[in-house]
Amino acid sequence: MSERNTVLRSMHDVGLAAWFGGSLMGAVGLNGAAQGHSDSWRDNARIASDGWAKWTPVNAAAIGAHLIGTSGLLAVNASRVATQKGVAASTVAKTVLTGAALAATAYARMLGKKIDLASSEDAQDAQEAADSFDTGKAERQLSYAQWLVPALTGGLLILNALHGEQQRPAEQARGMWERARDLSPHMPSRDRWSHHGC
Repeated sequence: MSERNTVLRSMHDVGLAAWFGGSLMGAVGLNGAAQGHSDSWRDNARIASDGWAKWTPVNAAAIGAHLIGTSGLLAVNASRVATQKGVAASTVAKTVLTGAALAATAYARMLGKKIDLASSEDAQDAQEAADSFDTGKAERQLSYAQWLVPALTGGLLILNALHGEQQRPAEQARGMWERARDLSPHMPSRDRWSHHGC
């Protein structure tokens, strides 16, 4: 396709990069630094909670930009999704992975709020947390969820690279020929396109 969609691609790519990078940095850097800060669990939890709370609005904006970019690119590439073999499958995989990443992000945020309540300096908040849920269990679940987010968004980056490969002219021609051949089996096989290596 010769049409340019720079704004949509930028929103898609920059939003995903921030989502992935922020979640990875938080899991590695912020949580790691907070754990070694003090002998007090409450102090360490407060540092991590405060850091994640400051990142949340930026992360929400990044996710929103990514979703807008994704929706826009899907709309402008609808014909390729329908006519180029392989694009629909990778698009479905990307949609499923995006949904999983959103769910993991929301779940991690919910658990983070629980830890925030449990580590509060307000005795009433801390007591409410103790009465409402198992803090140790919530913390263990959060440690898994915060690693799941960069894993899923990293998978999205890989699928994004695949989509970029599928947009190369030779790949478009091959994929469209194969889709047409699926509909009309008597057409020549894909071997006709084997010399297109770029």
